[in-house]
Amino acid sequence: MQRGVNKEKAQQERDRLFDIIRRLVKWENSSNETVLSEAREEIWKSWRETCALNRNHPQAEELFNPDRLPAAHDPFAGGGAIPLEAQRLGLESYASDLNPVAVLINKAMIQIAPRCAGHKPVGPADLGDPQSEMVEDWSGAKGLAEDVHRYGAWVRAEAFSRIGHLYPEVDLPIENGGGTATVIAWIWARTVRSPNPAFGDKHVPLASTFVLANKTGKEAYVRPIIENGEYRFAVESGTPPAEAQEGTKAPGRGANFICLLSNTPISGDYIKAEGQAGRLGARLMAIVAEGPHGRLYVSPTARMEEIATTADPQWRPPGDVPARLTGGTCVPYGLKQWGDLFTPRQLVALSTLSDLVGEARERVKTDALKSGRFDEAAAAIYADAIATFIGLAISRFADRNNALCSWDAGPAGTKASTGGSARTASLRNLFARQAIPMVWDFGEANPFSDSGGGFNSAFAWVEPAVRNLYAKGVGVAEMADAQQQQISRNKVVSTDPPYYDNIYYADLSDFFYSWLRRSLRSVHPDLFSTISVPKAEELVATSFRHGGKDAAEKFFLEGMTEAMRRLAENAHPAFPTTIYYAFKQSDTTDIGTGNTGWETFLEAVLKAGFSICGTWPMRTEMLSRMVGRGANALASSIVLVCQKRDSDAPTASRREFLRELKEEMTEAVEVMIGGTQGVSPVAPVDLAQAVIGPGMAVFSKYAAVLEADGSRMSVHTALTLINRVLTEGGEEFDADTHFCLAWFDEMGWSPGEFGKADVLARAKGTSVEGVRDAGVIEAAAGKVRLLKTGEYPSDWSPENDTRTPVWEALHQMIRALQSDGETAAGSILARLPQSAEPIRSLAYRLYTLCERKAWNEEARGYNELITSWLGIETASHEAGRVGSQTHLDI
Repeated sequence: MQRGVNKEKAQQERDRLFDIIRRLVKWENSSNETVLSEAREEIWKSWRETCALNRNHPQAEELFNPDRLPAAHDPFAGGGAIPLEAQRLGLESYASDLNPVAVLINKAMIQIAPRCAGHKPVGPADLGDPQSEMVEDWSGAKGLAEDVHRYGAWVRAEAFSRIGHLYPEVDLPIENGGGTATVIAWIWARTVRSPNPAFGDKHVPLASTFVLANKTGKEAYVRPIIENGEYRFAVESGTPPAEAQEGTKAPGRGANFICLLSNTPISGDYIKAEGQAGRLGARLMAIVAEGPHGRLYVSPTARMEEIATTADPQWRPPGDVPARLTGGTCVPYGLKQWGDLFTPRQLVALSTLSDLVGEARERVKTDALKSGRFDEAAAAIYADAIATFIGLAISRFADRNNALCSWDAGPAGTKASTGGSARTASLRNLFARQAIPMVWDFGEANPFSDSGGGFNSAFAWVEPAVRNLYAKGVGVAEMADAQQQQISRNKVVSTDPPYYDNIYYADLSDFFYSWLRRSLRSVHPDLFSTISVPKAEELVATSFRHGGKDAAEKFFLEGMTEAMRRLAENAHPAFPTTIYYAFKQSDTTDIGTGNTGWETFLEAVLKAGFSICGTWPMRTEMLSRMVGRGANALASSIVLVCQKRDSDAPTASRREFLRELKEEMTEAVEVMIGGTQGVSPVAPVDLAQAVIGPGMAVFSKYAAVLEADGSRMSVHTALTLINRVLTEGGEEFDADTHFCLAWFDEMGWSPGEFGKADVLARAKGTSVEGVRDAGVIEAAAGKVRLLKTGEYPSDWSPENDTRTPVWEALHQMIRALQSDGETAAGSILARLPQSAEPIRSLAYRLYTLCERKAWNEEARGYNELITSWLGIETASHEAGRVGSQTHLDI
């Protein structure tokens, strides 16, 4: 932003830049060259101004070249969002990670795609859409994406010629029209020997449900038929009976089932013991087929089951499935190795597809040379690129082609209409969350169908993604340990590091790594030189890997400190380092919202030599996870804005820190809750995180803050004091409101003793009778209770109210907002212009109180009011504020 201008012009310039950012972050503008060019122009403008201001810097030639933008680096690159966006904004982009799967994704997006952009496809047109030969615009990654599509189609066709016999069509019953149909999926139930000795030679099903489809008019379910001490499955149409909902599952939680033949309980411990002994089996329950008018559900046949079991895999992915995962693991039930997660037929299919990547690579190289547009070296590079994207597609395909993919019957009661939005029954992928839980009845997809589990479906995600890559500029992706890398030197650093003990990325990545290694080891030998993903140095606090919780925390703190120190020493001195952090969960503690991982992470950042000069709450989580859903979950991630602390930074006493903290926080909170023109105020749900910025800016600028005994103040204590400053105050409130605040803090909406209320009211300078006359409490039969929002009268008028506490005005506005929207709330605000700031301040205060007490339902209204504040204010101005110059009484 331009320097040396007055506040008014600076605000205008800030608003102009904010407008660019607002347009830039819209998903539909990801490839909007007009908006991107505008952003790039501003980046260059800012950079040249920075260079001019630093022309006398001793390293000006190296650090401040006005004709060369500094490069960007993400040392924990993960899925590559930050490096890709940096490249899109015109910066040279560097990505590094310890995880080879993450490095491969980054390499594909920012390094391979730009290197292979702008080419007309080389693959024969008959492998794809013949109409594509008429296309003239092969700019960017369009030609690359088309070849990914064409050679992917060749891989599918060639695989079908080799193993298509394992995936036959199903014979349809007469009632379904007869003939044959393509199978979408085979639905299996795991089996275990009956614990009843009389049926000890029988394997009985462990089915969590027998329901196949819940769509109204299209319902289907499996009916077990018991005959002569044996059982078989038949598929029925119509509303599933109640007993079909639970399958053979026993009532209650846990892996407990009922023997279908003897009605004997089957305990989870028994199933685990049988699984560990390798005695779990599987039985085909149903077949899902693609009929002429939609999906059909067909009874299983002996032939279909026999074909599946004749598959003879020659290779299984090596390595052990992680036995400890936050979201659950299948290991206790005997699925111990990665190869155990697949049926024999799935192993054959995935191995065949993986092996065909090398053959496709050779075909690409031959066709590229034949086109006359590539020399030997360029043809090899292009062939490697196509092979990489096909390998990634197969890796994605494995997520829906394993024996832990459950069948989703869809919500009950949805309408069966072509124009409706009812969810169709479908196959769930394994990694819907970061866990590998046991699945009892699973779906086995047909890789050669066009359904969600088919090979074409995997390409339906990958090929458009390639087509829309930026594919310009310089991009470099490397495998490097963040604690040792030197890539960050003189670069702009923005990163999203691991979150303490949230997700065990390295362990989970082995699922994909094994298939990527089989298909791409010859293409990327450096990435796939090890049998599995490196784990020892992964910066995650895993207790089982480091010998306990304390040792794991020590490992995380020391490793993250070293990684942050590397950034503090190497990052470009003209720019702050931005670090993203998201909570695993929110805990209600004496510091508000936080957790051990958060404190440990902050400790690492500060010990590394950074000072924190700001925090931004960013809305990265779905609204369904917010307080409104009844869960005490954060609505945002936090971005820490960090700069290297001065080497000669002084120390401060606790008293000095507190004095400065109050001064800085008062102004900062006013700005945050007030917002700026065109910019929404910080929502209450985010305020506790946002104020960490100015609070920690004071704390972290000192080499140390010393307690009275001379010891260093901890991050935990600093966060406690920051939260305390946030929740103090409220002198602008009237006496009635002060009473209501204190009573709400103690009693919530529950009734309390009159005597206690009387003592509190006198202490706050009011009386119970006066507060009752104000219309905010009910006082009767020796009890006092605050009125809930819905109990306030809808015909209330502030002009006719002789005693209007801020408490009453706030809850009347919430009532109006919830019942009639922003216009109604704005109408009330228009008649109380002098109370606007106290109302908003009280809403923040009450949200903080509710959040601390985990009163999620109570907190919702206060959060909704603040997030709607700009709209309410606009409505109030349109209504004309009483007592202001915008309103004339005639």
